[in-house]
Amino acid sequence: MTGKELVLVKIKDILPAHRGVAVFLEAEKKLFVIQVDVTAGYILGMQYIGQKSERPTTHDLIANFFVGFGIEMIRTVITDMQDDVYYARITLSQQNELGRKIVEVDARPSDSIILAQNLGKQVFILRSLLDRLEDVRKIYNDLKKKQS
Repeated sequence: MTGKELVLVKIKDILPAHRGVAVFLEAEKKLFVIQVDVTAGYILGMQYIGQKSERPTTHDLIANFFVGFGIEMIRTVITDMQDDVYYARITLSQQNELGRKIVEVDARPSDSIILAQNLGKQVFILRSLLDRLEDVRKIYNDLKKKQS
């Protein structure tokens, strides 16, 4: 992922949608949306309001494995969107007796965001992808007005 410009992403809001949950993400001045399944939406929603699950979720378990094995999540990057499906990569690092190993793994953006939040890491999007995305701020504002 080196040599490609990354833009910081923040969660703006999480709302129910007809196909699961709509996660509204903001990067610079652009708002875009990712549709996630109900389970991922529920976990993201709980994290968004600062509420913990009574029992570890799968994402908590993975984060605990990372800590236990000395694996650092360096970053997660939303890398592409094709046919309304988003793609992401998680960059991991581990230092051991053989040296430092860095790997990138393919992941769903929802899982990447959940893990990043669990581990206190930032989420990014490739500038080239962000430039392609439609700004959905008007749609978001209309949805918020209907909820009021």
